[in-house]
Amino acid sequence: MTSRLRHPLTALGGAVVLTLPWVLSWGIGFAEGFAPLTTVGVSGLAVLGASFLLAWGAETAEKDVPRAFALAVLAVLAVAPEYAVDALYAWQAATDPSKANLAVANMTGANRILIGLGWSGIALFSIYKATAGGRGDDSVVNREGTLRDAVKLDPSISTEILFLFLATVFAFFVPLNGGIGAIDTIVLVGLYVTYIGIIVRGDVDDHDDQIGVPAYFQARPRGVRIPVILTLFVYSGFLILTAVEPFAHGLEELGLQYGIPEFFMIQWIAPLASESPELIVTAYLVNKARATAAFNALISSKLNQWTLLIGTLAVVYSLSLGAIGVLPFDFKQTAEIWLTAAQSFFALAILVNFRISVREAVTLLVLFVSQVGIEFAIIQTYPEALAETYSIYVLLAYTVVYVLLGIGLLATRQEELRRLAKRTVANVRGTPMPEPEHAD
Repeated sequence: MTSRLRHPLTALGGAVVLTLPWVLSWGIGFAEGFAPLTTVGVSGLAVLGASFLLAWGAETAEKDVPRAFALAVLAVLAVAPEYAVDALYAWQAATDPSKANLAVANMTGANRILIGLGWSGIALFSIYKATAGGRGDDSVVNREGTLRDAVKLDPSISTEILFLFLATVFAFFVPLNGGIGAIDTIVLVGLYVTYIGIIVRGDVDDHDDQIGVPAYFQARPRGVRIPVILTLFVYSGFLILTAVEPFAHGLEELGLQYGIPEFFMIQWIAPLASESPELIVTAYLVNKARATAAFNALISSKLNQWTLLIGTLAVVYSLSLGAIGVLPFDFKQTAEIWLTAAQSFFALAILVNFRISVREAVTLLVLFVSQVGIEFAIIQTYPEALAETYSIYVLLAYTVVYVLLGIGLLATRQEELRRLAKRTVANVRGTPMPEPEHAD
């Protein structure tokens, strides 16, 4: 009996069972009549089940395709709800210009959550699991000193980091054109297409020894394994696309019942819900002592959100408008984009040496939480017009802080930055490069 409970197909069946209430209620139309709390509960279980199915599909696929490509597919599927929400606002902006601000707010909120909570939280969770949790993980480095333990990243992620650097620098200039336009689409989407073209040419890695569901399917013949991988991706993608938006809207309605402003909900609560599959998947990978794979997935998600998501908003807006146009937004959203780019700049400055320490993760977390907390307090305290003015001051102040911290780090890590560029060139050419040396 015990062996049956431990069989990989038991775990797979359990994840599928979590999704069935949503699939059935969505299929027969009952989900539309659910109360907000019921919607959150049923769709939330589906998101949880889909996250495990998605992770298992990506891990199984590592046997047949380059790991970076498998993680890129995982990242695109995991953040698909964010694309859907932002595309909806961008489409509506053609007839209601106020929706453009919502599209930018939702996009910037999602990107800052991914770093402020995702990168920092996964780093801290990885170190906790490897130390206090008593589980070994070669990705975690124990160092003497206060808060100096760190997660060590795979240097092969240099390609993603460098492309993300390029997109981040370009993002500072996006608002200067009055909105998101055709040039932004060409540059940002072009960066992502180039990145995919590079990683898809890579060799299939010597994948880690898997356990559980991925190990079970990797042991099957290719003729069985490939259909299973495609089924896991398609089914989890279907669940994410159908369940996450109701999950986010259910949370929004619950928040509004407790007096949380609608704009704040759209910028923070809805993106937090739509990012939940990605956060669950990476937490699952960390729990399997695969912190490096978890970070690779998070960085890949940030790259596609920071390139494809921004770049395609102008395309959706133009299609709705019936002509090539620029998705407009006000100065507050300009400040939001600058802050998002600044946070990304600082986070990437941390990663140029392929490590993130407890101290650095806590800094990312504290800066993110304090900025959101201060802005929420301002919204709750002052009238709308005055609150917006004060919020802009906060956004610009935090932008300066992030940029100064990033410049300070890069000034001390110039050699690591040069090595990052050389390693990316080596990855493109397919030539090996010695592992970087780190000083404690």
